[in-house]
Amino acid sequence: TMLNDVKGKPEQHVLEQLGIRTMAKAVYTTQNIGHYGLAFEHYCHFTSPIRRYPDVLVHRVLQSVLDDKPALDKKMEEKCKHCSEQERAAMETERAANKYKQVEFMQGFIGQVFEGVVSGVASFGFWVETVAHKCEGLVNVISLSDYDDFRHVESDYSLVGRRSGRKFRIGDKVHIRVVAANMEKRQLDYEWVLQPNQEETKAVKKKGAKN
Repeated sequence: TMLNDVKGKPEQHVLEQLGIRTMAKAVYTTQNIGHYGLAFEHYCHFTSPIRRYPDVLVHRVLQSVLDDKPALDKKMEEKCKHCSEQERAAMETERAANKYKQVEFMQGFIGQVFEGVVSGVASFGFWVETVAHKCEGLVNVISLSDYDDFRHVESDYSLVGRRSGRKFRIGDKVHIRVVAANMEKRQLDYEWVLQPNQEETKAVKKKGAKN
């Protein structure tokens, strides 16, 4: 599989996270929909020791059955919905906290260059995650204007230079310089750093454009 092919490579973490993001988010519910991945028609789970409130709910149901006193909880679906909402809130809080610490950490590396992997692409730029620290920042398309005029190709999930044909796609290895670390916005700004062989390509393209 693709994930096996990138195992141990710099782009492994980015592609693994991308795969997780594309998966349907699990929700707690009283409706039995089975488990697609495990090919189970009936599915329920809990952890021991208990880690989440849904585990407590399942423990209580199992205990009532073991005591031969099963009872219908008319508010169970409402409790499931609440647990799903709280889990999403916890995930968002965790992401925000992680981003805050990333920005705080990278404040000590302003001006330094790191190897990274493109983790996302948009019309206004692309995101890069550093290989060494797993810290993600944005390379704004404006910062690329001295090299080329880049356009967003949605069908290809890439930014493409109009003159050079240079592409930035998810999983590409690049080098970046840390430009800014904004704690208030929890935002890292990077700029793309040309390597020596890329400098030659840039010069040839520009010379050809003038003729």
